[in-house]
Amino acid sequence: MKSRKEALRIAKKIFAASLKEGQLDESSVRQVVAKLSEARPRGYLEVADAYWRLVRLEVERNRAIIQSAVALDGPTTAGLIADLKKKYGPQITTEFSVDPDLLGGVKIRVGSDVWDGSVLNRLERLSEQFN
Repeated sequence: MKSRKEALRIAKKIFAASLKEGQLDESSVRQVVAKLSEARPRGYLEVADAYWRLVRLEVERNRAIIQSAVALDGPTTAGLIADLKKKYGPQITTEFSVDPDLLGGVKIRVGSDVWDGSVLNRLERLSEQFN
């Protein structure tokens, strides 16, 4: 491999081939990894690192982590899921967790997007204003 840029270029091409109808295809990812580890072309570790980074970013972009201070009821959960699907598309998956440290409210993370409507966040911002 001549450079990190070339490894990234190759990884992007392989990643594009791993998509089916705009969605990451798990079987294609498995085939790519198996082929890379089997063939071991020159510089394959750099290509594999760049490829895994692209796969990880795609998975994170399609996964919503929703934290709340208490367990959410059915209608609230359904409403959040519907809103997230409207904003990010039907492929979004959701993961709910309870974090009592939030004190109240909800914190949502989708990829690099974060919406923090928790009481803890509000208290921290208020504390910063007076320090």
